[in-house]
Amino acid sequence: MKDYIEERAVEIAHYIVEHKATVRQTAKVYGISKSTVHKDVTERLSKINPSLAKQTREILNINKQERHIRGGFATREKYLHKHQRA
Repeated sequence: MKDYIEERAVEIAHYIVEHKATVRQTAKVYGISKSTVHKDVTERLSKINPSLAKQTREILNINKQERHIRGGFATREKYLHKHQRA
């Protein structure tokens, strides 16, 4: 694995843990795809830094459990703003 990929995986993982960020938020900050973020923190990171991989996995699992709630809020906001303009 290339050094810059390993560095990116570790940097992304630290960002997720520090900010409790989602894969989508992290991808936006780093200007890479969600697929790349996911592969970095699930596959590559476990070979580089298993303890950091475990911390990151815990955050991602929490985000996964909460995503339906965030989706509901986003939909609510969308329709609130739509009706306010009309």
